[in-house]
This record gives sequence, C-alpha cells and structure tokens, in this order.
Amino acid sequence: MIAVRLFAELAPAPSAWLRVIGATLWLSVFSFGQFRRGGRFTGAQLRSAAALGIVTAFMNLTFYMAIDRLHLGKGVAIEFIGPITVAALTTRSRRNAGALALATLGVIVLSGIEIDDEPLGLLFIFLAAACWAGYIVLSARVAQYDRGVAGLAVGLGFGAIALAPFGVPQSGPAWSDPRLIGWCLLIGLFSNAVAYGIDQYTLRRIPVRRFSVLLALLPVTATVFGFLFLDQTPSVPDLIGIGLVLGGVIMQQRDVLVRDAS
Repeated sequence: MIAVRLFAELAPAPSAWLRVIGATLWLSVFSFGQFRRGGRFTGAQLRSAAALGIVTAFMNLTFYMAIDRLHLGKGVAIEFIGPITVAALTTRSRRNAGALALATLGVIVLSGIEIDDEPLGLLFIFLAAACWAGYIVLSARVAQYDRGVAGLAVGLGFGAIALAPFGVPQSGPAWSDPRLIGWCLLIGLFSNAVAYGIDQYTLRRIPVRRFSVLLALLPVTATVFGFLFLDQTPSVPDLIGIGLVLGGVIMQQRDVLVRDAS
C-alpha cells in the first residue's frame, strides 16, 4: 500500500531496489551474532543464498512494475498462481488438479479483464508469480541451514547487486530527498526483513506444501487494503476471479491437511 503511494514520487524499479537494499541492511544487523556463531558459509550454502536473494529481488521488481499498472488486489490474486502451483506440485492428488484448475480459471478471468489495457502489467505479474514460486522453494532450502536470517541477509546482498542496473537509472529523486530513502528503508524493514524473516522461521518448522497454502489470505488482504486506502474498488468480474483463486486455495488446503494428518 505504501509502495503504491510511493510511485507518485519514485519509479517502481528504484523503489524495489532501495527496498531490497534496506532489507539487506536490516537483516545484516539482526543476524550479526548469527554470522559470528555460524562461521563461514560453504560453497553450496552461498550459492543457495545467492539464488534466493536474486529471485527475491526480481520478485520485488516485477511485482512493483505490475502493481504500478494493475490494481493491488487483482495483482496479488494473479501472482498467487505461484504458491498454489508449488503446493499442487508438492502434494500430488486428484484434488490438486481441481484446485489448480480453479486457480488457473481465476487467473484467466482476472488477466482477461486487463489483456487489452495492461498487457505489460500482466507480463510483470506472471513473472512475479514465477519468482514467488522460486522464492518458496529456495527459502525452504536456505531455512534448513538453520542460520537464522543470516542466509537471507547474504542472499539479498546479491539480489541488491543484481537489481542495481534496473534501480540506479531512475533513483535520482531518492538521493535528493531523505524522506524517500526513509520510506524505502521502512518498507524494506516491514515488507521484506520482518516478513521474509518470519518465512524463514516458519519454513524450518512446516513443509513447503503447507506454507504455500498458508498464503491464502493475501489476495483478500490486498483487495481490502486496495479498497480502503487506494480507492481501488473491485468490479464483479474482479471478485469472481479472486473468488476462483481462493476456491482453488481452499481445495488445496483441505488436501494438504488430510495428507498431513495421515
């Protein structure tokens, strides 16, 4: 929500880049003790952390580029195809086919609304969905190293470097306005450092499939926030599309709970 308002003063690409830099700084502070206790990263750990950070950075970039063109709730609902696909692929059953079909139909409804007006927005949100799927898989791998958020801090450092060619060219307004830097650092703290840190904590304790479906409330939350704070009123087709996506999520959730209980 804050990011959407920030776009009026700073383009999406530098906003995403500075957000990743901010998250890297915060996580480095939080994990200082973990770096000292855990010792050096192995080559495999470093490669996994770098892959996670780069995918996460580009997830931020493509999502920001998308919501600059699409409504927030609609964008999050379409992006949710990433987590639901991970859940379906990691919990194979007949119910998964129905869950994925519902989610896909919801995405088609939502994307079909925008296909004439915002094809670029759709491209970015589908790229963000793919990055989100990669983020979940790689986060689970890095979480198993049991190094707190140190791996995430290292990874996002690589991500900030990878994003620099996209973020630097339009970042001029931020360097002349400390307030914009402050907002980006604040977003980096709450939207990245805290949220991704919680993800690392959670993924050390539950399977990837359950984590993926726990994200079910995001499309609804984004729609509510878009309506309350951004004057983005969802249309009836929007609500139908979001409902279909959530229907797929609920179906998938039931299947995961049954399998986890068995």
